[in-house]
Amino acid sequence: MSTRESATVESVNGITLDARIYKPPTDDNNSTSNQQQIVVVLVHPYSVLGGCQGLMKGIARNLAEHGFPAVTFDMRGVGKSTGRPSLTGFAEVADVVAVCKWSAENLCNRVLLVGSSAGAPIAGSAVDQVDEIVGYVSLGYPFGWTASILFGRHHKAILQSPKPKLFVMGTKDGFTSVKQLANKLKSATGRAETHLIEGASHFQMEGPAYDTEMANLIVTFISSL
Repeated sequence: MSTRESATVESVNGITLDARIYKPPTDDNNSTSNQQQIVVVLVHPYSVLGGCQGLMKGIARNLAEHGFPAVTFDMRGVGKSTGRPSLTGFAEVADVVAVCKWSAENLCNRVLLVGSSAGAPIAGSAVDQVDEIVGYVSLGYPFGWTASILFGRHHKAILQSPKPKLFVMGTKDGFTSVKQLANKLKSATGRAETHLIEGASHFQMEGPAYDTEMANLIVTFISSL
């Protein structure tokens, strides 16, 4: 079985972040982690609406069982992390950068960054700020008009990043339509793939019923890097 450890990561301005590391089983026959040398950092949904690292633990556990160490953390002002959350998620970008750099130094020097819901634009703004990040996966990026009032200024960073990107979305996502996603990705630089989950809504896809499927999609994406 995979194991879980706690860690504290220093962000900017003295903010400390509460993190969990999910490590693969220490089975000699489990060579996946040796072959794939990559750590997955998962960014939780919108702090202001109750987003926290607990929402990412199912995916993290699944990834660890596949042989990939995974890191979840509470962004500023959530759980035991200090500071206060921001409305637009720009302050939180520094938290993502800090955790990715910590993961690269302490776990593995290749990082895959995964963001869920509002965590996707926040993660997307961090992708090109850390050299060790080798790819990005978005789970339900809120590209729609209403969500763009808060998160629109994040779009450019990920769309212009040359790093490989995968956008996973339910076809019944209430924040972004399939057409809006396709239109946004027309301007994307480099490799930008989509995977649509038929009939899934935004909040359904965030739920535990989809954890295994999300982890499998992430593992498949890692194997293509």
